[in-house]
Amino acid sequence: MSVPSIAALRATVERVKGRRDAVKVRLGEVQTEVSNLEEEGTLLDLVISLFRTLLDQEITEAVKSVEQLLTEGLQTVFTDKDLSVQAEVEVQRGKVSVNLVTIEKGPDGNIEGEGQCDEAFGGAVQTVQSVLMRIIVIYLRGLRPFLLLDESLPAFDPGYVVNMGDFLSALCKRLEMDVLLVTHNPSLVEAANKAYQIEKRDGVARFIEVNSGSGAAL
Repeated sequence: MSVPSIAALRATVERVKGRRDAVKVRLGEVQTEVSNLEEEGTLLDLVISLFRTLLDQEITEAVKSVEQLLTEGLQTVFTDKDLSVQAEVEVQRGKVSVNLVTIEKGPDGNIEGEGQCDEAFGGAVQTVQSVLMRIIVIYLRGLRPFLLLDESLPAFDPGYVVNMGDFLSALCKRLEMDVLLVTHNPSLVEAANKAYQIEKRDGVARFIEVNSGSGAAL
């Protein structure tokens, strides 16, 4: 077996050194990439936390507004009852779930009824909440402040109808919105800012103004 020459050994050593240096350079580059990715990951975690905080805050504020408006509407319309709405907010599979619970208290302050509006309460309570939820959606979505109601308040006690008409009129003024309501109920007509009756003469339908009340554009 022949012994390698000194020159061959030196060449081999130089190749090994070159590879070692290349590995060191690549190792440095990888370490830099890892460090950058760790910093980016930390930054993304902070961004996610920020967005989550902002979303939680927005949801909390929106839920409070919904609770307040629904509760105000119920208490204004149903003056003989102690009704309120509370929101239960849960996070399920990364998605926010909001459950609106209607509560009725007795004269002693104890809860007499509690649950989903469509299950635990009558049609009148459900109708009021339905109308108000549509108004809330209009404003949360930034839509034109206009609501069309076509015979949407049929299941009301006469006293409640008067209260609902007055509440809608006040709400229109407060929110600067218009409500076009089609109805046969004279109490709602009285609450309107302007009311028209449709009459058909000679096969032609005409709008005839029947009152100009003190309400808003209802």
